Amino acid sequence: MPNIEIKIEGHLYEVDDSLTVLEAARECGYRIPTLCYWNHGHNSLASCRVCLVEIKNPRGSRLFASCVYPVKEVPAAKGFEILISSPLATRARKTAVELLLSNHSKDCQTCAKNGKCELLDVANLTGAETGKYLGEKTSTTLDEIAPGLIRDTSKCILCGRCIERCKEATGIGILGFENRGFKTIVAPIGNRSFSEVPCLQCGQCVNVCPTGALSEKREIDLVDEAFAQGKYVVCQVAPAVRAAISEEFGHKIGEENGEGKMVAALHRLGFKKVFDVNFGADVTILEESHELLERIRKKSGVLPQITSCSPGWVNYLEYFYPELIPHLSTCKSPHEMQGALTKSYFASKENLDPKDIFVVSIMPCTAKKYEAKREENRATSYHDVDAVLTTRELALLIKRSGILYDELKEESFDSLMGESSGAGVIFGVTGGVMEAALRTAYHTLTGEEYKKVDFTEVRGFKGIKEAEIVIGDQVIKVAVASGAINAKPLLEEIKAGKSPYAFIEIMGCPGGCLNGGGQPFVKPSLLPQEGKDILDTYLEKRANILYSIDEKKVIRQSHNNPEVIALYKNYLGEVGGEKAEKLLHTSYNNHRDRYPSKE
Repeated sequence: MPNIEIKIEGHLYEVDDSLTVLEAARECGYRIPTLCYWNHGHNSLASCRVCLVEIKNPRGSRLFASCVYPVKEVPAAKGFEILISSPLATRARKTAVELLLSNHSKDCQTCAKNGKCELLDVANLTGAETGKYLGEKTSTTLDEIAPGLIRDTSKCILCGRCIERCKEATGIGILGFENRGFKTIVAPIGNRSFSEVPCLQCGQCVNVCPTGALSEKREIDLVDEAFAQGKYVVCQVAPAVRAAISEEFGHKIGEENGEGKMVAALHRLGFKKVFDVNFGADVTILEESHELLERIRKKSGVLPQITSCSPGWVNYLEYFYPELIPHLSTCKSPHEMQGALTKSYFASKENLDPKDIFVVSIMPCTAKKYEAKREENRATSYHDVDAVLTTRELALLIKRSGILYDELKEESFDSLMGESSGAGVIFGVTGGVMEAALRTAYHTLTGEEYKKVDFTEVRGFKGIKEAEIVIGDQVIKVAVASGAINAKPLLEEIKAGKSPYAFIEIMGCPGGCLNGGGQPFVKPSLLPQEGKDILDTYLEKRANILYSIDEKKVIRQSHNNPEVIALYKNYLGEVGGEKAEKLLHTSYNNHRDRYPSKE
């Protein structure tokens, strides 16, 4: 790539001429504060003005937003110099932050971003004063209606990250700037609630919000109430949580598999049983693979079959492509299956009344909060899952209880629904459901175990991946998509009758559950050097934890999980049988006309 010589703070550097001043400065070892910038400029609107730098040239000096100003405009050869710490630049950045603080809520102690607020970080860095500019504040909207998300405009700094992220990740663009001037807010059209628009509840907007303007709707109080009422409270943990939970306690991204400490903490918190949702994932694979093979064998079977594990993706289909619902697997997601089994299979084993059991799912996902409230997910007379806590909520619960996470001795999941295969754990990363299903489908079709086990063809963070898998004398074409925006081309192919695939995996969040809306926040300052995308960095590190767990497992195919074998032998009967159908499968709805436009 063409290079250019620039001068920063009196020192000469050679950088790629395609970079912005902010990107070049980071490559050269300087940190320029910013708020609207995220994911290497994909979400930068140059709106916060916190990254202002002074650029000198032979004719004088001016301030520029470094996140969008190209280095090719400031060549050292023509006498240009970038000044980060000059009095003009530091005063300008301080004033920009003080103006943001003047219209900002100050209830930091109760804020969901307490301890991780980027606005507070830059305020400390610039020396900004909170009471410098006083006066009227923009009217506040507090939206707490939706099951998964909360929007509080009193904490919004109008950076626009969430707006861009929604478009980039889902292709929908639920959020935008409403009103003008001092009355401007970020909201769904007409300042509607998230519950009044086709929001996927995926929480990608929450992940990029620098303040507490967007957050998950916490359900810790529901869990507290269940304990207080003397309920038999059990929890079940998704695979992606163990890959990230340690980040909440100061560990570097990808540094530690937090499974053992996490289970120990959950036992100390008082949960009667701590189950592994990887068990539910193994059950899902048996049911889903059986469903797929039945569709392939029947000439009238609706193909391609599409996975149903991601509630954000299911929401997308119900809102925008309801005519394709017959292609969606009827399998519940793993935690819903496991919740149903807890209130039936486990209840019968322990001689418990399902009404006395309170099931808590620990998830990387905010959309799971909505999924748990769906009326279709009631295998018994009660909801399969009673409360959903995100990875961040679990960390808060552990810290609130005074448990010293890093001093815990590792413990194992409880039996009956605690054993899992390696296939179950890779559900947490894009391509994992597909790989797990193929491992079992190979056995079902050929009667043999697939010796290689790893289907690396469907791994990686590319938005859409395609592969041809040879199983016996059959060639099965499959596709994997992550991020709802990447679902659209695959769905349009199906609509046009041109889809070549038998099986498609779709995850609502880019990268899969590892990047769910309830995972630990990652600050832009922790992202890698420019030229690398977000999916090639912290998600890869989290994914490596799950792949490492899979590789170390003695049992790596779902159909060989002894607890799953016992479940079918002693309780469910046949895979895809009548009892399994009642407990483990669900239905979907046409929501295309759910939100008519308001005139």
